[in-house]
Formats: sequence, structure tokens, C-alpha cells
Amino acid sequence: MTPEDRFPGPEHPHSGPRHQPDLDVLPYGTYYEPDPAPGYPAASYDGETYEGETYSGYGGARYLEQHWHADDQGHTVHAQGIGMDHAPAFPHQGQDGYEDGAGYEDGTGYEDGTAYEDRPGYDGQEQGGYEPTLPDQPSPALQIAGRDDPPTIELGPPLPDPAAPTYPYPAPGPGEPPGPVYVVGDVHGYLEELRAELRHQGLIDADGHWSAGRARIWFLGDFTDRGPDGIGVIDLVMQLAAEAAAAGGYCRALMGNHELLFLGAAKYGDEPVQSTAGTASFLAAWRLNGGQQNDLDRLEAHHISWLSRLPAIALEDGHLLLHSDTTAYLEYGESIPDVNDAVHGLLADGGVDEWWDCFRRFTKRFAFRGDAGPTAVHELLDTYGGSRIVHGHSPIPYLTGAVHNDDGQPPHIPGPYVYADELAVAMDGGVTMEGRLLVARLPIS
Repeated sequence: MTPEDRFPGPEHPHSGPRHQPDLDVLPYGTYYEPDPAPGYPAASYDGETYEGETYSGYGGARYLEQHWHADDQGHTVHAQGIGMDHAPAFPHQGQDGYEDGAGYEDGTGYEDGTAYEDRPGYDGQEQGGYEPTLPDQPSPALQIAGRDDPPTIELGPPLPDPAAPTYPYPAPGPGEPPGPVYVVGDVHGYLEELRAELRHQGLIDADGHWSAGRARIWFLGDFTDRGPDGIGVIDLVMQLAAEAAAAGGYCRALMGNHELLFLGAAKYGDEPVQSTAGTASFLAAWRLNGGQQNDLDRLEAHHISWLSRLPAIALEDGHLLLHSDTTAYLEYGESIPDVNDAVHGLLADGGVDEWWDCFRRFTKRFAFRGDAGPTAVHELLDTYGGSRIVHGHSPIPYLTGAVHNDDGQPPHIPGPYVYADELAVAMDGGVTMEGRLLVARLPIS
């Protein structure tokens, strides 16, 4: 097991890889080093027009339709009467600190071998909490729900905002093919590195705005923890999602295990979870795995709402997109919508132990390594579709063994790593360990 993700508790016998390979057995694979980003062809993909396919059950629509209803004016209202605009942020539960390292399987685990108790800021004490409150009064839309509609005045179309960014590409016409697909590996709070790589690929301009027209981007999860500005990363992705839609493309994201951990720390705080390794909590595990207090302090209700509705799995142009290189997705459903609805339902209605179990399952890794790797890949592809898996989660230096270099130099990561009989593409370039933050255009040959 790598030290990349540490958490207390027993192993789940039915979670993660069906066959646990020897982690010292390296996969046979190759690096893909792309050419510099070419100019974006407005109506082609690799020089050919084609019909694209996207399927993610995105946003858990079926679950939301079952659990949310609209008021008389069409505003979305929760069963308890709270509008989405005022969805409560998760309050911390419990005020007690936790013993330094208590209940953990070992006392070390950072990439440089430093013990957790030797790390600055890890003293086992509560560092302040984020305790948002609900508004004193419901929104005006909810206050007038059920009354007679007020008279309306036709004001005509809104005036354009002169400060709003403009986009060089028009919206696609009927029957026009979609743009190319890009995937982004684990970011982990490294906002400036993300901006630099997106700019290098021609996906954003010098001011950080979408410049890719009808291109499609999928982030593979893990926006926060370890790096300096996880909330800044989330804000940028949400911004690009809106700008891409206006330009005829889209920017979407998967839920990673660190999204589950971050949301759990915000919702449950120090509330104990079921663990045979001693008292543990989401907040303790989040800190142990690089959680940044600055991110938790800036977490707002709209961040929580957006993160909670991210899909866990998606299919894009024959590529099965996952965050984690694990078969644990099979335990949540036999179709993409079923998996996404199950995870969204758990986040909405599940208790702390169900959240914890989900987090631990999606923290499993290395299912596609070794001799049994292609079999595990086929098991997922046969169930959910697609011809190749693209994933993040496990840093490429761990997959290839480059992390064990004895020369003291950072690992060399020229690009995505293709392995498991060329059925799997790893996209976590190990930005947290002086590797690279990877952005790549599909397909990868």
C-alpha cells in the first residue's frame, strides 16, 4: 500500500481489486508524450468529423427528481422547504480534538517518510471550525410560494454586460459534431500549476477564461488536499463549466475519494466512525491525508451542493472515466446511472458510517496492475461500456516504481501512462510529489 492515502479501519474483503496483486510487480506499459497542442479545428476531431457520445447519468437527475420537488412557481425546493439557493452547508459535529496518530495503522506515510507528528500543524488539536448557518428568513421566492402570482411587466431582453467575457466560437449548429475531449488528472489544490497546464493546452486564455470553443473537458477528481488552494481550484472549474457551456462546449468533473473525504470532514467533523483500529473521524482522516484548514474555512454552501452532485463514473467517446483504479464501482450498481444515483443517494441520506465505507472503498487502488490487471479492466468495461479506462487516483510514479529512484531527483513523468495491455490510462502525474499535473487530449495512442 502506498502512503498516498491513509485511513484507519479494517480492510473490506469485497472492496477494491478482486485479486490483490503483488505491489512490487510493475505493470508493463508505456508513457504517452503528446506533441504541443495544435490549433483547435472548429468542426473536426483528429481531422475527421464524427458523432460523439457522452453518457454519465450526470448530476444524479433521477435521484434529485425523486427527492426534490418544485413549488408553485417552479423553484426547486427540498422536502424540508429549503431552496437550493440556501442549501445548508455541513456543520461540524463534535468539538473534541483527537489524539495525535491514535488509532492509525502506522505513524508515517508522507512521501518523504516524515512522521505525521513531525509535520507542522498536526498537533491533534482542533484548528477552528466552519459552522455556517441557515438564513433567518427563506428566500423571497419561497415566501410567496402558494400565493397568487404578482403582476409582471415585460421588460424585454436583458442588456448585455459589457464586462462579461466574450468567446471566439459560436454555439454549435444542428448536427454539428462536438469538439475534442480532454482529461485532467488529480489537481490536489495546485491552482497555479493547473492554470499553466490549461493555458499550455490552449484551453484557457491569459486571463484564465475558457478559450477552447466546443471542446469537452473532464476533470477526474481530487481537487483539494495537500496543495495550497483547493477551493480556488473548485472555483476555477465551476467558472470554466459556465464559460464552456456559453461557448458550445462543456467542462465536467468526477467525484474523487478526496471529495468524499472533504465533504465528510465538513459534515461530520470529529464524530467517530466505526473502525476496529481505534477512534477515528472524517476530520482526523482528512488532516492525515493533507487537508488544508484554509480550504475548510472557505467552503461554502454552493461548493458543497456542486461537489455532492458530481458523478462517480462517466462514459465519453468510448472511454470509461473513473477517478480510482479499483473495481469497487461494481458494488454500487450495474450501470452508470445506477452507480451515480447510489452515490448521490448515500451522500443525501446516508449516515456517517455509510459515508466512511464509501470513502474507503473508493480509496482502493492498483486493481489494474500486474497479471490480473487486464481482467479487472475488462470486468468494468463489460459492465459499463467503453473500450478503455482512463483514471486518476494512483500517482504514476507509484505505478511505475519511479518514486523509488535513489538519485534524489523528482520522478520523470513525460505524460499519461498506458498499461494493462493498453486498456488503462493513468492520469495522476504525481503533482504532490514533484511530478506533473497532466492534461491530455483523447484518444491516447
